Amino acid sequence: MVSDEAAALDAKYECHADEFTFPTFQSMGLDGPADQKVTYLCGNSLGLMPKNLPQAVNAELDAWAARAVESHFRHPHESTGGVPWMDIDLPVVPLLAPVVGAKPSEVACMGTLTMNLNSLLCAFYRPTKLKYKIVFEKGAFPSDYYAFLNMVKLHGFTDSALIQLEPRPNEFTLRTEDILKTIEDQSDSIALVCLPGIQYYTGQYFEIEKITAFAHAKDCVVGWDLAHAVGNVDLKLHDWDVDFAAWCSYKYLNSGPGAIGGIFVHEKHCRPDVPRLAGWWGNDAGERFKMLEQFRPIDSALGFRQSNPSVLDVVSLKASLETMHKCGGIEKLRAKSIQLTNFLERLLHASPYYRDISESSSTTDPHFIILTPTDPNQRGAQLSLLFKPEDAMEKVFMYMNSHGVICDERRPNVIRLAPAPSYNTFADCVRCVTLLNKSFQVT
Repeated sequence: MVSDEAAALDAKYECHADEFTFPTFQSMGLDGPADQKVTYLCGNSLGLMPKNLPQAVNAELDAWAARAVESHFRHPHESTGGVPWMDIDLPVVPLLAPVVGAKPSEVACMGTLTMNLNSLLCAFYRPTKLKYKIVFEKGAFPSDYYAFLNMVKLHGFTDSALIQLEPRPNEFTLRTEDILKTIEDQSDSIALVCLPGIQYYTGQYFEIEKITAFAHAKDCVVGWDLAHAVGNVDLKLHDWDVDFAAWCSYKYLNSGPGAIGGIFVHEKHCRPDVPRLAGWWGNDAGERFKMLEQFRPIDSALGFRQSNPSVLDVVSLKASLETMHKCGGIEKLRAKSIQLTNFLERLLHASPYYRDISESSSTTDPHFIILTPTDPNQRGAQLSLLFKPEDAMEKVFMYMNSHGVICDERRPNVIRLAPAPSYNTFADCVRCVTLLNKSFQVT
């Protein structure tokens, strides 16, 4: 029985659900035992709250109440680990660097995802009359499209400067060979390649190292939007020679809704002479309060910061990263994640309502297909299910949601399931697919 197999796997792969706060049937307004936890499979949209996070935030609220502005320099809780607000983000750096495979000097927590992407584009998109195009994917999250489009416009180009990659007909994911061919064929005009580490809709994990190396050989700058990859897969940004990357921290890093984002800038670009959007928080800390009209950027990714960060955001991220490392760190979590997603996929394949993509067009019966690549090396902790006919998705989603399985819908006909290895179990996968199957029977 799959329930017995799930129990055996849960005994083998440690779960840290006790480190997180789960919504309950009562808090979600659902029928059922009031204190029963929901099955939360939506960490790709917003991760659960770590239990250590409220204490971290409350300590800073106490500091604000106790010393107000003086907490920038004399934190009332320094004896118990409190950090003066002037340096509040510095302890985050060594926690964040191993998550993305970077040197501490190559990362900073700052801003939010699209703000950071725009900031990095200002530094790294340096078009010429001949090399001015940006390569990205046509299915990119709309915010990325807006950033790329308006960046080329700011430099006096039109949307013809955008090269949008899309899957082949009747396919849902991009082939690496097609990406490389586009770069090869148009390298004389390409200035920048910027793709998602993991595609938000399909869950495809791109071959970051291979694409980066190929584009560099064609004299292209390479950046990555890692919104769905950070905290999800084990990245090696320094070793892969990535030029820059940006991400958010509220998905697999569990730091809270709209929380502070992060950047990676390879050490070779952290030179003071690299142009960038500048602000006082990127300036030499020793001269920050001298109010000099001279910008001397910090010789690291910190030099790309602009403004002092939200203290509450930063300590939320620090608390969530501490929880992540307590759960074993990204490598251990990724190892479990692969098994967890494989198990969920196997259960879905066994569903009487599953169809292979090649079979889907030959039937009108309600069913679903899986858009996400089958190869574990080409995906993270997400499986995207496309339902046919289209109205089936909404019915399935509402049934699962009302019965305590929280997932994500992408209209008109996709449900994304994301079992997070830090707090999800193999038993969660069984419950999810059981309810999914039942939803077809009652709709």
